[in-house]
Amino acid sequence: MIQQLTDKDFQKVTSTGVTVTDFWATWRPPCRMQAPILEETAKALDGKVKFTKMDVDANPDTPAKFGIMSIPTLVIKKDGKVVNKLVGLHSKDQLEHVLAQYTD
Repeated sequence: MIQQLTDKDFQKVTSTGVTVTDFWATWRPPCRMQAPILEETAKALDGKVKFTKMDVDANPDTPAKFGIMSIPTLVIKKDGKVVNKLVGLHSKDQLEHVLAQYTD
């Protein structure tokens, strides 16, 4: 399951373990295309990676803090520190390959 985040709870939820936050907007077609891929990847990596989403229109502060200029952008954090940013649409295979470096 992918948890919806807000500016208020982002820091607390992504402070431990490996987390992926999808910065997205409902009006952006690539964001809508990324959603089912993230759901599938979240199921495959259940227990290893926490998947979250943040609507950039409803929560402008956190995306601004991370310099998010294009969406979708996936921010990968490990124990609260940003370790990678992926901009644009990514396949399940691409995501699993990138995340393997932080979960092994």
